[in-house]
Parts: sequence; structure tokens; C-alpha cells
Amino acid sequence: MPRLFYGALITPDALTKYRALPHALLCVADDGEIAWREDDVPSGRLQDVLAKRGLVDDPSVEFVQLKLGEFLMPGFVDTHTHGPQVPNIGSGQQHELLDWLKEVTFPMEARFADLNFARTAYETAVRRIINCGTTTCCYYGTLHLDATKLLADIVHTHGQRAFVGKCNMNRDCPKDYIEPSTAESMTATRAVIQHIRSLPPSSPASKPPLVQPILTPRFAISCTNDLMIELGELVCSDLTLAIQTHISENAAEIARTKQLFNVNTLPPPPDGPDEVVIKRARGTYAGVYDAYGLLRYNTILAHGVHLEAAEMELIKARQAGVSHCPTSNFNLRSGCAKVGALLDKGIKVGLGTDVSGGFSPSILRAVQDASICSKVVAMSAPNAPPSGFADRQLSVPTLFYLATRGGAEVCGLGARIGQLTPGRAFDALVVSTRTDAGNPAVWGADLDVRVHVGASGGEPGHEGGRGKTETEELEGMLERFLFCGDDRNIRRVYVQGKLVGGKECEV
Repeated sequence: MPRLFYGALITPDALTKYRALPHALLCVADDGEIAWREDDVPSGRLQDVLAKRGLVDDPSVEFVQLKLGEFLMPGFVDTHTHGPQVPNIGSGQQHELLDWLKEVTFPMEARFADLNFARTAYETAVRRIINCGTTTCCYYGTLHLDATKLLADIVHTHGQRAFVGKCNMNRDCPKDYIEPSTAESMTATRAVIQHIRSLPPSSPASKPPLVQPILTPRFAISCTNDLMIELGELVCSDLTLAIQTHISENAAEIARTKQLFNVNTLPPPPDGPDEVVIKRARGTYAGVYDAYGLLRYNTILAHGVHLEAAEMELIKARQAGVSHCPTSNFNLRSGCAKVGALLDKGIKVGLGTDVSGGFSPSILRAVQDASICSKVVAMSAPNAPPSGFADRQLSVPTLFYLATRGGAEVCGLGARIGQLTPGRAFDALVVSTRTDAGNPAVWGADLDVRVHVGASGGEPGHEGGRGKTETEELEGMLERFLFCGDDRNIRRVYVQGKLVGGKECEV
């Protein structure tokens, strides 16, 4: 049956602009698609609009009226996280990347050979991530075939939109956690892809399917030349297959990559629109992926903290995207990614939690740290140009965009999700900034009414003594949610129109 949502709605328009609509009316069709949206429907006009749409006294229509202090927004898109590392959140805080992998991460991931352990861990991880408001997630699994298939099954069962990949890693890994050969790595990879593509549709309208496979060479260091060649051949023969990997996260990682992949022994890269750019980047970290045909329009590159100028140009030319993971970049002392420079070049950027380098499964934490990261960059560049994004702090509209529509673009889903507009899937959150949400860090909108309306004579829905319009009030709610909110403020999580999580979801 169709479902109507009436109340405040916030949706991104562009990198520097979003719409805050205090009185929106949005219709979700039976197939989970947004059928239509009316932007300004004051309560006095509601019945007239419903009559015009032929929806008065229709018992088949579910009507959801949001309360003061609640709003509807697109779901978060996590463009980079590690499902098997969720049990490790908060551990190994003293390490940098390569030591952290050796001492903390690889030992935990090795345990996923035990499917009973894997099931418990993945069930818990996926449920937590959904309840944090992540409607689309890019998951790295482990190197284990059966455990990665299990992760895909669990994500599918919970109704989350996701990309799931089995890690390819047959070099520079512990003896008890390494693939024995290129052949076995590729056989398992093809099996995972086939399994995920054989899952029944989660929704008849979900085009493409909710859960998709994604090729996952962990990072260049973990893959031999032969494995990289075969991975490149696989994606060349399957152009719909997305790719995710790491790039330029840590100085030691970059040095090791260049040591293993000598520029003089790399295969020739695929032809591209700008041969000068391709040639200039040869021998860089990005140039390594490009040489094997792994840098494409549907490649997601995590981190990019220390990208060279030539690499940025190559990434733009190949139309790849970057997952900005500021929490992890701070926590592992990797550095501050120059997100503004990427945006100025027109490179697609989304946010990633990068659990467990990042110590929170919530994109809200990534938003907050992305803001701080941009301020650190700005403080280090006092002579920044007055326009553009480079060397300047990211605004609230930009942060909101990166967490939603930006992530959708990085995942190749920009036409499907990331905005609450007709024709897109209803992947959405009902957010509450009310006192009864139980988050003491968020000043409740209902408190504003009690404190100010009685004294100033303002109308409910306005902040009275603060003298703000309803739109300004709604913008303030979004900012407070982004910087102070957590899962307690997320009442409902919808994917393709289906309720899949949030405080009010009993699953």
C-alpha cells in the first residue's frame, strides 16, 4: 500500500546547498520508489492536497505524520568499512597502519574461518550499522569464501543496500591468514560474485539488486603481480563489477607499494581520454592500479590521504571515487586528506567509517571528523583562495552532501539514492531531535517551544524568542543532529521503502 509522510524533510541538492522543507508531503509507492513530493503543504491545505491526489478517506494509504523536532532525510552511505573488524572497535589505538594490521586486524579476521563465530559477529555488526542510519554500505569481508558468502546472506536478510567483497590477499600477510595462490584467490572471488548475484531480489523494484558483489583487492601490497593481472582481466570482462581498495593511506604503505611495483615492470595501462595524465601518474600508487585496469568509473579508493597532484588528475580522468575516512585517518595517525582539493577537481567523494581503524560504525562520527579535518587543513593554509573548497573548512551543506548523495555517486548509485526526490528509491531516515530521543547532547526542539513560545507568544513550530523562521529552525535541527546526534536520534531506517532498522523497528 502507498505510504504518505507529512512533516519536515531535508534533502541535498548540491555540494553547497540542501532543501529544508518544514511542511513537505511525500508519497512512497508500493514498490519502494518515491512517487511524488509536495514541498509546501501547511496543515490548512493538507486535505485539499490529498483530495487533489485522490487520497482522501482511502483506507489503503498509510499516513505518517512527523512530530515537532522530527524530520525525514536520505539514509547515510558508508563507502568504506570492514565488517569483520567490528569486534575490534576500540582496540589497538597505539598503532599506525601496518603495525595495526599485523598486531590487531589480521588476527581477528583470521577467526572468521569459524563460521559460527562469523555468523555471530556479522549478525551483530550489520544490525548495528543499520541502526546507525546506514542504508547503503560497502563491506570488506575477509579472505574466506564461506564467511563472505555468509556476510552477503546476512546483509540481504536484513534488507540493507550493500556491496560485499571477499578480500584478495596472497602476499605480505601472516602465514595463517593468506591465500595460498593466485588461482585459489580467483576461484573464491568468482564463487562469491556468483553467490551474491544468485540471491533472490530483495525488492522487485530494486534495480540493480540491493546486494551487489564488489571486487576487493585489499591493497596493492597484499596482491602479487599475477593476481593483479587476473583481477584486471576479470573486471575487463565484467564491466558492471565494481572495485574497492585502499590508496595512499600511510607513508610507509606508499613506500612499500612503490618498492613492490617497480615502474619499469608494470604492464601498460589501458587507453584513456588523456594519455598525458596517464603517463604523468605512472609509477605512483594510483598508477599501479591503473596499470592493471583497476582504476575505473566504478572504483572506490579508500583514504587518499597523501595523493600526489598527478594521482588526483588520473583519478579524475578515470572517473573513480574517493572514500574519505577521517576518523580512521586521525586514529591511525595517517594524516588529513585534502578533500577540498579533490572536490575542486570534480572528483567524486563520499564518507567512510573504516571500522575498526575508525572507532565508530556511524557515519555521523565521520561527518564530525570530516569537519574537524577540514578545519585542521584550513588552519595550516591561512592564505587559502577565497573561493572553491581547497584549504577551506567544509560547510554543513557539504558535509551533509558527502554523507548522502556524495556517497551514492561514489557507489555508482547517484540516480537511485541519496536524495528524497521522485523516481528515486526511498532509502531514508526518520530523525528525532526531541528530548524523548534520550540523547543528552542534542538540545530538543520541543524544549525550544516550551522555553520560548510561552514567553514570546510564538507559534508552535517556531523558536519564538529566537526569532527564527521554520526553515532556519529546521536547518538548526540538522546541524545539531550531524554534530551531536547518534543512533538514539534515528527513529526509523527505510531501504527501498521497507522499514529495516531504527529505535522503532522490531526485528
